[in-house]
Amino acid sequence: MENPFAEESKATSAWLWQVFTGVGLVILLGLHFIANHFIAKGGLRDFADVVAYLRNPIVLVLELLFLVFVTTHALLGVRAILLDFGFSESTEKRLSRVLAVVGVLTVSYGLWLTWVIIR
Repeated sequence: MENPFAEESKATSAWLWQVFTGVGLVILLGLHFIANHFIAKGGLRDFADVVAYLRNPIVLVLELLFLVFVTTHALLGVRAILLDFGFSESTEKRLSRVLAVVGVLTVSYGLWLTWVIIR
């Protein structure tokens, strides 16, 4: 017997993830602003300062978490908007897969770029 609540639980799960990442974004954005704009002299850093800043392991983890949370939150929002168009179930699954690939590629590029900058 098929679970009649399966589709609703998927939507609820996506919504909860978006709420979780939204709350995380508020916290991480606050930390990002404090570390990048209020601690730095003059409120700005040059490239050498950014490299030194990112070499701090705590800062690196916070910035990478920020990247993951922004990407996840944004793509869940795009997915929610696109699903409102009422596509077929198979199209919705393909759309979800495409957005997941876009998310993985985005985070991978961010990780690679960070590695190139700090090495």
